[in-house]
Amino acid sequence: MSLLQALRRLGQGPTMQDWPGLIEAYRSWLPVSDATPVITLHEGATPLIPAPVIAERIGRGVKVYLKYDGLNPTGSFKDRGMTMAISKAKEAGSEAVICASTGNTSAAAAAYARRGGMRAFVLIPDGYVAQGKLAQALLYGAEVLAVQGNFDRALAIVREVSERHPVTLVNSLNPYRLQGQKTAAFEVVDALGEAPDWLCIPVGNAGNISAYWMGFNNYRAAGRCRRLPRMMGFQAAGSAPMVLGHVVEQPDTIATAIRIGNPVNRDKALVVEAESNGAFMAVTDAEIIEAYKLLGSGEGVFCEPASAASVAGLLKRREEVPAGATVVCVLTGNGLKDPTTAIEHNDSKFHTGLPPDTDVVAQVMGF
Repeated sequence: MSLLQALRRLGQGPTMQDWPGLIEAYRSWLPVSDATPVITLHEGATPLIPAPVIAERIGRGVKVYLKYDGLNPTGSFKDRGMTMAISKAKEAGSEAVICASTGNTSAAAAAYARRGGMRAFVLIPDGYVAQGKLAQALLYGAEVLAVQGNFDRALAIVREVSERHPVTLVNSLNPYRLQGQKTAAFEVVDALGEAPDWLCIPVGNAGNISAYWMGFNNYRAAGRCRRLPRMMGFQAAGSAPMVLGHVVEQPDTIATAIRIGNPVNRDKALVVEAESNGAFMAVTDAEIIEAYKLLGSGEGVFCEPASAASVAGLLKRREEVPAGATVVCVLTGNGLKDPTTAIEHNDSKFHTGLPPDTDVVAQVMGF
């Protein structure tokens, strides 16, 4: 039983003080021991938000929820994996960690490494990381190395560095990352009382879809849920190696968090697709932006563009959703990660240059 479940059984609502972070809340489900130094920012316990506007567009009694992991401490789901990866690195005596990143991993790695008193090195594709994410890594105290080329090249470099030198790799190749990330599936079941019929999720390096599947299977094996969801992974059309079936040498999409052409967890994700009767599908940048704007103006949820791929995919495949089904769309990151996209892509009215006059302001407002 998770801490959240225990509190609910006692009739108490959990508070911020009650929630100890993922490792303590789900300790019995994770590969930790009393010797593991827990490095936490009290990540997890993110909300599962009903999405009635999106559900109405699908119709047929379908219920839609948003797993909003953009409310983790550094603003993305990467915190779930990083609390585990950094804690285990600390347990092993590591003094430094390294990762390649399109932004979110670098922010999480830097925050948790510094929290644990460790050095953090992050390699990013030069010029291809959203400013909000770069700002985080720098402020958290990471040593940032911007390299020419894309994420896949940066990942190849950090793998080689970690093999040759005393620094721990904390990309999703690190098995503890997925162990931490699987807790999101636990939280979904804890909130719904059952696994959803569909889980829609953005896919970049293909680790998170694999982690969710691990979590749902863990819970079903223990009798915490009776069914498993159909896992629906969505990639940007310009960066869709899982859909195309081959490496994309020059991935390109506005959704920078999933701009990855050679996912390292491809094989795991293909197993998920087969076992869950799921599918990988592509959505265009235009469809991503449309869903991104709908989430903000329709549901009041501000996510980063990559997160909106899950909703874009659901809307694109709406006819396939069974009547009365429960669908969870994973929103992996906060919209404040990439404010430039929000400023450039919205349908709001922005009146500038107005004189400081009450009557003028009221007139513009339509009064």
